[in-house]
Amino acid sequence: MHVSADLIKIYEKLGSIARDALNYALSIVEPGVPILELCGKIEDRIRQGGAKPAFPANIGVNNVAAHYTATVGDSSVIPKGSIVKIDIGAHIDGYIVDTAITVSFNPMYNQLIKAAAKALEAAQLSMKPGVTMSMVGAQIEKAIRSFGFKPIENLSGHLIRRYELHAGKSIPNYDNGDRQRILEGEVYAVEPFSTNGAGYVDDAPQVTIYRLMKNPKPKDPHYDVLAYVANEIGPLPFTPRWLVPRFGDAVSSVVDKLYNKGYVYGYPVLVEHGKGLVAQVEDTFIITRDGAIPVVNVLSLLK
Repeated sequence: MHVSADLIKIYEKLGSIARDALNYALSIVEPGVPILELCGKIEDRIRQGGAKPAFPANIGVNNVAAHYTATVGDSSVIPKGSIVKIDIGAHIDGYIVDTAITVSFNPMYNQLIKAAAKALEAAQLSMKPGVTMSMVGAQIEKAIRSFGFKPIENLSGHLIRRYELHAGKSIPNYDNGDRQRILEGEVYAVEPFSTNGAGYVDDAPQVTIYRLMKNPKPKDPHYDVLAYVANEIGPLPFTPRWLVPRFGDAVSSVVDKLYNKGYVYGYPVLVEHGKGLVAQVEDTFIITRDGAIPVVNVLSLLK
């Protein structure tokens, strides 16, 4: 499957919007900054660039690996001496870029970030049409272990399709034996996670990010909220924060009820099992005949 010139243009625009938003995030994140303010500013930056957030900005502090975004009225701040993952998505008309960077406020953790960055580099070099998922995973694992850390085995990169963040195929962070092959024209988010902990994550009780499960019907409970999500956000993940301007702060408990009744899907916050610190570096790649083209070029932001 050939990648059309029009699609390349869309991804070039998305890549520059996402890169700008990450660069901006790096310029404002520091200990003491409220996570609520950080998420809002990053998401607004994506909108100002001419895209929409493909999912709420994820801010993963220390042993939180993924799926934490600021809640309505969130009072938490970036802690001193922490390691912070900033994972963002941008989309134009359903075409999605997914990217992440890690920043450390303690030089002791710099090697952890380097390990994830080297793993992303190794993945990029190995991704060509015909290569198996596990071959890429093996390169990621080898790079992370060379720094004395572990990859997080139950988190993975993923095939991206229009309006579909996780489109069936996964790029593992270790050699998991998956013999499915990478094909020309596919788009993948690749996200190595390195840790000094156990090497896998658990679901925490808290859910801060949701996704609509099906098109709402007028008889559904809180149809106004469901219909608003369907029309304004569609099938991509959202946060109750985005609904506050329309429905007020109480919308948080409404979304909770809809989650408990199965109208929306919830993504639990993911925490490292051994309470280990976690770094993540992620880019989106277009697979061409000659290899993988990074859309955001996130590695250059770490130089």
